[in-house]
Amino acid sequence: MPPLSTLLKTVLSTNAKHLELLQSVGVKTVEDFIYYFPRSYTDASGITPISDAKEGEPQTFSGILSNFFTKRLPNNRQFTKALLTDDSTSIELVWFNQKFITHMYKSGMHVFVTGKPKLNMRKLSLAGPTIEHKREEQLHTGRIVPIYHETEGLNSKWIREKMRPVLTEFLKYIEDYIPEDILKKEKLMPLKEAIELIHFPIRVEDLDEAKKRLSFDELFLLQLKAIHKKWLWQHDATSKIKRNEIDKKHLATLLEKLPFKLTGAQQKTLTEIIDDLEKDIPMARLVQGDVGSGKTVIAGLAALSMIKNKHQVAIMAPTEILAKQHYKTLYKFFQQYGINIQQVLGSTPAKQKEEIIIQLKTGTCDLVVGTHALIQESIGFKKLGLAIIDEQHRFGVKQRDTLKSHGTPHLLSLSATPIPRTLAMTIYGDQDLSIIDELPPGRKPIETHIVPEKKRKDAYNWIRQQVEQGRQVFVVCPLIDESDELEVRSVMQTYEELSKHIFPELSVQYLHGKLKQEEKDSIMAEFSANNTNVLVSTSVIEVGIDVPNATIMIIEGAERFGLSQLHQFRGRVGRGEHQSFCFLFTNKESQTSTKRLAAMVQHQSGFALAEIDLTMRGPGELYGVRQSGIPDLKMASLTDAHTISKARQYATLLIEKDPYLKTFPKLKAQLERTEQVYVND
Repeated sequence: MPPLSTLLKTVLSTNAKHLELLQSVGVKTVEDFIYYFPRSYTDASGITPISDAKEGEPQTFSGILSNFFTKRLPNNRQFTKALLTDDSTSIELVWFNQKFITHMYKSGMHVFVTGKPKLNMRKLSLAGPTIEHKREEQLHTGRIVPIYHETEGLNSKWIREKMRPVLTEFLKYIEDYIPEDILKKEKLMPLKEAIELIHFPIRVEDLDEAKKRLSFDELFLLQLKAIHKKWLWQHDATSKIKRNEIDKKHLATLLEKLPFKLTGAQQKTLTEIIDDLEKDIPMARLVQGDVGSGKTVIAGLAALSMIKNKHQVAIMAPTEILAKQHYKTLYKFFQQYGINIQQVLGSTPAKQKEEIIIQLKTGTCDLVVGTHALIQESIGFKKLGLAIIDEQHRFGVKQRDTLKSHGTPHLLSLSATPIPRTLAMTIYGDQDLSIIDELPPGRKPIETHIVPEKKRKDAYNWIRQQVEQGRQVFVVCPLIDESDELEVRSVMQTYEELSKHIFPELSVQYLHGKLKQEEKDSIMAEFSANNTNVLVSTSVIEVGIDVPNATIMIIEGAERFGLSQLHQFRGRVGRGEHQSFCFLFTNKESQTSTKRLAAMVQHQSGFALAEIDLTMRGPGELYGVRQSGIPDLKMASLTDAHTISKARQYATLLIEKDPYLKTFPKLKAQLERTEQVYVND
């Protein structure tokens, strides 16, 4: 067994309880322990003369102990006092219920103590200070002190005591796996030194350099994994495809027939896609575009170009609502070209589905729109040339392998969930990125207002006037049913209140995920036809609903949603000719939620809001680490655009030069050991 794989229980002098606690935080081996990096640091390196002590400020003092005194109090508590003296003066030290003090420390010992002096009886004293013997290397005070992620029974002091001997014995087995030329170009310190200094930094500058090295390593490995995955998609034995010659004149004619002109961002994205479609390796591209930015039009033009080249196209959406919306839009767009377009959903009758499958396998169906039903085993294609996946993050990781079984088509992913570029380069690093960050001309900004509880009645009165003028209203709630624990309005509670007490004269309906599909379809059809005035819903309306006459979005418990999701909800209105409004109803105003909601009022751009959300909440809370594939980084930041970009450049060059890392065995071994990516010969 390699030394770094040694189980901690054979190395640490400790009890079973501590070993169990370490395992609970994912630490089983020496390597796990060494890579259990501190979460923060306390700078206790500066020694303050006792005569210069300042009340209320954390300071470190060094001196000789004397005058120990212990007294037991009536409530069975006890306190211990001692005097610390340096060359300038003395200060009193006080500990409550810490019996070990008198066992470990005696008069005459030279110690370091850290704490906040308090004025007591016109004298400064230190209550419960951190204390440590003077030794060759201080671990707990008199230095920059590492603070670790703690759990009950496992504190930073214990970890520091155990970490020092483990590093001393095993650090020599750490191998530097980053190619030497990259380390030199980026002026990165050796890995052994970085790990030593991240745990026990001597100077702040050392700590900065160690963080720089370890952050680069994490991001480089992630980018290497992504670039290698993309290389395999495009270059393995089954990936070679027949080169397409896209008819540019035909495309120009299509563009002329559009009832509007493409924005600059749409035109740039279309050009990037067409260039990809003309290559003899399969495209892997993600198009990010804000709500209403026109991604579907670009996808439709790409689909038409491929169908013109006698290829089939499949469009996959995460929900039936969104799939039906795409089918409706594309059917209207394609019918003038004599294209056979079909849809396959979970609710599609078996006989109808069988007929469509026959058309797909014989090549008589040009374009199919569907949900997960499109990647079932029974589905097949005669010549699938382009697969378009909408809201990719909602699908599992296996859809690519399924698509590859149909002949490695070009892959185009669409996302209306704005993700900061740095995050997109990490999560979707195996795809090229196109961004549509312009809204079509003529779109009116949606007026957004924060509505406190005391203004609710006024808001309802104003909304009633808007409905009387023919407008419609969305109301989004965080929950379906009422909850005693969570003080937020539910769909059913809000529906009852609005339909019976607030708007009894209006048609109010509700929609949520537990309803049967036919019920959902019926409710949406009524709302689309303007037979329903107010629709109360859960986040099921986040994507795929297009009702131009709906101009008011009410979000209940707005403080419970992140900015990106609030922006998605807001995007359900503002799709028609009338001015639209978004009301953020809230009855709990914390500093964080107030700042978040204020950003909604200030910004219309989903990308700007996503950047703010990432900064405020962090990627794990923002998107859900498990669900989105966001890595659990120990040192690097997913907002560090410079390092992410550098890491990606080096990873790209390395994979282009040596895709299987045959000349970089240490790097390959590190990738395999950390399970970041398995590089197969």
